[in-house]
Amino acid sequence: MKKYKIGGVPEHFNLPWYLTLKNKEYHSHDINLRWSDYHGGTGQMCKALREGEIDMAVILTEGIIRDIVNGNPCKIVQVFVNTPLIWGIHVAENSSYTTLDDLKGTQAAISRFGSGSHLMAYVNAENQGWDTDKDLDFTVIKNLQGALENLPEGNGDYFMWEKFMTKPHVDNGTFRLIDECPTPWPCFVIAVRNEILEKDPESIKTILRIINNTTIDFKNIPMIDKMIANRYQLELEDVQQWLSLTEWSQKNLTEKQVDYIQEKLVQLDLIEKKVDSQDIIWK
Repeated sequence: MKKYKIGGVPEHFNLPWYLTLKNKEYHSHDINLRWSDYHGGTGQMCKALREGEIDMAVILTEGIIRDIVNGNPCKIVQVFVNTPLIWGIHVAENSSYTTLDDLKGTQAAISRFGSGSHLMAYVNAENQGWDTDKDLDFTVIKNLQGALENLPEGNGDYFMWEKFMTKPHVDNGTFRLIDECPTPWPCFVIAVRNEILEKDPESIKTILRIINNTTIDFKNIPMIDKMIANRYQLELEDVQQWLSLTEWSQKNLTEKQVDYIQEKLVQLDLIEKKVDSQDIIWK
């Protein structure tokens, strides 16, 4: 049996993977796919892909494109979630900040450099017309748990994380939600190391076919909203709202989308120059 390792965040977006793995759907195709949770998010997964710790990752689009441009030997094989990720902009309940304007020039808590929380702080700053050189500062807090511990202590002033996964901590009074910042592109893609794509493309196609069979009907699974609410400790009405806003994909990024994302990354000084989209997406 062929063995492959895949990484992703332990969040509601990735429940389709859990279901296919639980049902051992890959085994019948002689594939032993093993999942690893990456609480540190995209920056941690980029490192794991570079080091061969995992073969595939379900990862934030802007983060993996930036890392491929910077030398990560991977390609994007497919979009996983086609809709934007809605980043909530959070402060500690005891914070004096109440508006986005208050956060100009303060310190963003990020999981690590190169992560989504890092890159989206730049997107948010640009949206607000801030000077990204003068008005952005960062402190690394590793993950959501790190933010829960650090922000109330004054280590970092605001924290950007997926709105619905963070909402329980808003509801219980640890965080306040100041505003939202959606990604201006499809939020999650599936990336695979080039070595695997060259050696065994058929297995990757099989894995994609299996996960796509689940995502295409995911919203129609009976009681799926209750399953998500129970598994991720979310309120049922929040899950129902999230499901109404979220669309999975069975296609890859277009060259036009890749060019747009690269242009934005260049504009924000997050990459030096664009590369050919063929170096980023797998045909």
